[in-house]
Amino acid sequence: MISSFSTPTMNNNNNNKLSLLLPTLLLLHLSFPKISAYIGVNGGIGVWINGRGGGISTTTPPPTLSTPTPSTSTSTSTSSSKEYTALQTWKAAITEDPNGVISTWVGPNPCSYKGVFCSNLPGGLSTITGIDLNHAHLKGTLVPALSLLTNLNILHLNSNSFTGTVPDSFQDLQSLTELDLSNNLFSGPFPTQALYVPNLIYLDLRFNSFSGPIPGELFDKQLDAIFLNNNQFEGEIPMNLWTSPASVITLANNKLSGSIPDSFGYSVIKEVLFLNNKLTGCIPDGLGHLQDIEVLDLSFNSLTGHVPSSVSCLTGIEVLNIGHNQLSGTVPDFCDLRSLMNLTVAFNFFSGFSEDCGRSLLRVVGFDFSRNCIPGGDMQRPPMECLGLPGAGGALSCLRLPSTGPVSCPGVMVSIGVGGIGVSFSSSSPSSSSSPPSIP
Repeated sequence: MISSFSTPTMNNNNNNKLSLLLPTLLLLHLSFPKISAYIGVNGGIGVWINGRGGGISTTTPPPTLSTPTPSTSTSTSTSSSKEYTALQTWKAAITEDPNGVISTWVGPNPCSYKGVFCSNLPGGLSTITGIDLNHAHLKGTLVPALSLLTNLNILHLNSNSFTGTVPDSFQDLQSLTELDLSNNLFSGPFPTQALYVPNLIYLDLRFNSFSGPIPGELFDKQLDAIFLNNNQFEGEIPMNLWTSPASVITLANNKLSGSIPDSFGYSVIKEVLFLNNKLTGCIPDGLGHLQDIEVLDLSFNSLTGHVPSSVSCLTGIEVLNIGHNQLSGTVPDFCDLRSLMNLTVAFNFFSGFSEDCGRSLLRVVGFDFSRNCIPGGDMQRPPMECLGLPGAGGALSCLRLPSTGPVSCPGVMVSIGVGGIGVSFSSSSPSSSSSPPSIP
C-alpha cells in the first residue's frame, strides 16, 4: 500500500503502510511521492508504485527504454543536439540554484549533467530517459523546449519553487510514464496536457495552487496513482471517478463541493482520500462495491444522514475515517471488518451503536467515537447540541431504515462473449458468510 500522508520527500522507509497511521496524521500532510528505483540528486532511492500488483513494489517500472542510469560517456555523439537545446533552454529559465545542481549543466553531453539519467539506444547512442531534480530547491519556470526530450520516461521535480503553468507542449512527451510536480508553486487550471500523454501511469500534482475543475477524462486514463491533494481545485468530483483503474486517488484539502459520485463499476481502488473539502449529501450505498479498498477518508466535510449498511462489505478496509461530518443514526455494523485497524466517527451526531457489535467496536484499536450523541458515552456532545437533525431537510434524503438481517454484498460476474469480456455486479451471499469471487 502507498504511504499517502506527509510533505513530499524522498524517503527510503517505503515499507511503512498508510493504514498504520493515525487519522490525525491525515490532516497534516499528504504523501511521500514514490518514484522509480534509481538514485536522484540527493542520493535518495525511490520505488515504483504498482497498486495493481498489491501495493508498493521495490522493482523498477516497466520501462519504455531501459531503466534510466547515469551515463559515464563523454562523447558528444551520445546525446542529440535537441536534448542539449532543451536542457540549455530550461537552464536559462531557472533563476535560483542554491545547491549548484544546474551549474553542472555545462558541456555538449547532457548525459553527464547532474540529475539527468540516460539509457542506451541501439547502436551505442544514449538518450535522456529520466530527470530527477527532487529537493534541488530550484526557482524558475518550465519551458516548452522540454518537449524535445521525446524519450523521457520520468520527470520528478518535487520540492522546488517552480512557478507558472505547465507548457502546452508537454502533451508531446509521448514516452512519459511518471510526472511529479508536487510541492512547488505551480498555478492555473488542471494541466490537461497530461491527458494526452498516452503512457502516463503516475501523476502527482500535490501541494501546488492549481485551481478550477478536475476534468472527468482524468479518470478514464490508465493511471495507477492520482495525487491532486492540497491545491485549490473546486467544483464537483466527476461521476466517473469510481471507474478509474488507479489504485490510489487523493483529492484531499481542496475546495471540491457537491456529493460523492454514486455511479460505481468494477474498481481496483485501494486508497481514497476526500478529506477536508466541501462535500455534502449522502454517503452512497455503492461504497460496498469497493471490494479492494483499504483506506477511505471522508472526514472534515458536511456529509449528512445515515451511513449505508453496505460499508460492512468493505472486508479489506484497514483505515476508515468519517469523522467531522453531520452524520446521524447508529454507527453501522463493522463487526465483520476483520482488517479494520483504525476507525474514526468522531464529531458527528450518531446516537448509538449497532446492537450486534457495539461491544466489538470498542475493542477496535484506534476507535474514536467522541463528540457524538451516544447516551452514556464518554466525551459526547452536550444534550442541547443533539436536539434536532443536522442538515435539516438535506439530511432527510439520506435517512435509511436500519437493516433487519445480514447485508448482501456485491459480487462480480465475468462473462465472456463474442464482444469480449464483460464485468457486472450482482448480489452475492451475505458478507458474514462469504466474500466476492476473484477474477482469474
